[in-house]
Amino acid sequence: MNGCEDVGPWTRRPRAQTMMKSDEVEAMLHLHALGWGLKRIAREFGCSKNTVRRYVEADGWMAYGRRTGGGKLEDQEEWLKERFFRHRGNAEVVRQDLLREQSIDVSLRTVERAVAPLRRLLTAEAKATVRFETPPGRQLQIDFGQQRVPIADERVRVFLFVATLGYSRRCYVAAFRHERQSSWFRGLEGTFRHFGGVTKEVLIDNPRPLVLDHDAKTHAVEFNDRFLAFAAYWGFRPRACAPYRARTKGKDERGVGYVKRNAIAGHRFESWTGMEAHLGWWQREIADRRRHGTTGEVPLIRFEREAALLRPCADRPPFGQLRDLIRTVHADCAVMVDTNAYSVPWRLIGERVRVVVSGGRVRVHHGPDVVAEHVEHTGRHARVTDRAHLVGVNGGPRPAAVATARPKPALLRPLDEYAAVAGGSF
Repeated sequence: MNGCEDVGPWTRRPRAQTMMKSDEVEAMLHLHALGWGLKRIAREFGCSKNTVRRYVEADGWMAYGRRTGGGKLEDQEEWLKERFFRHRGNAEVVRQDLLREQSIDVSLRTVERAVAPLRRLLTAEAKATVRFETPPGRQLQIDFGQQRVPIADERVRVFLFVATLGYSRRCYVAAFRHERQSSWFRGLEGTFRHFGGVTKEVLIDNPRPLVLDHDAKTHAVEFNDRFLAFAAYWGFRPRACAPYRARTKGKDERGVGYVKRNAIAGHRFESWTGMEAHLGWWQREIADRRRHGTTGEVPLIRFEREAALLRPCADRPPFGQLRDLIRTVHADCAVMVDTNAYSVPWRLIGERVRVVVSGGRVRVHHGPDVVAEHVEHTGRHARVTDRAHLVGVNGGPRPAAVATARPKPALLRPLDEYAAVAGGSF
């Protein structure tokens, strides 16, 4: 029918009279408050601009007459809404729940028609994420993006590490051949050197090399032990976005797209080194000097207010030259590092200890104390033992005997009498 649209359980009306649900109207008003125009909102919700104008002028939802006979899904609006949002828009799962829990057997198409207004609301909710700003020096956002890049005579898959400062929007880009943990660490260390300091926190999505688990309900995050050691070494607090909400990390999400579209797209490079040189030039001459669309300022100029609030990293060596490990003391009074066993005081059997390997030394920490220290063994399958760690173990070495001074023998006669007999003097 010309000029009409199917609005599911609602009566067909001319486009200008499309009936919207109260939730949709709330989303409309929210988008309008964020600065969206009437035409853009109408396009998003599939209605006319006049419909949007009417709700905006009324500052709320207005009821129209509804037809009776809503079919099997009549009076199920609240239930459908709850399940639709719980399953993040999966109508098929909602249909299965209807059959299992409500004993309502309908087609997938029927469910899709019923939740169509909710789907528009879900989309609007995702697009209307409220932007949050962080103060200078507070936050760095990092992410990886992939792109096939023409290098020499082949298209190479390049992993682009992108880091964006939350306040100044100044970015750092590095190219890698993979997205393993070592690339994340090298990317972050390159960022710290590039900016000359470290932010208080680093915000990430939930990449497997850095995050082992992130419970969507409790928001409990289990970070990789080595990543925690890396964060402690550089002095920042790691933070992870809520699962399936990478938009929380929006500055860097857009940064990755910006790098792909502006720095890489349309370019061909003679070598990997040539591509890295181009990325360095692009950061200095383009990304740092453009006027940012959100802040309205040049990132390099805005960075001047942020640089002094970064924690200086001075000449700190890369984390790869220092290994910070967590180990459990075995029953043989030792911890394992690179197949070699290093002794620990036997009273710590079963305890978790921190092992720091640097400068050719292996230091074992329990709490704030260094409980063992050894020269790092360069071979494999060796045992390095300090016998003092085994004192007290059954069959182990005994404590060193304490030497006592032997008393001098008492003289029974005066010294001059001994001198007369010996024919001399003392």
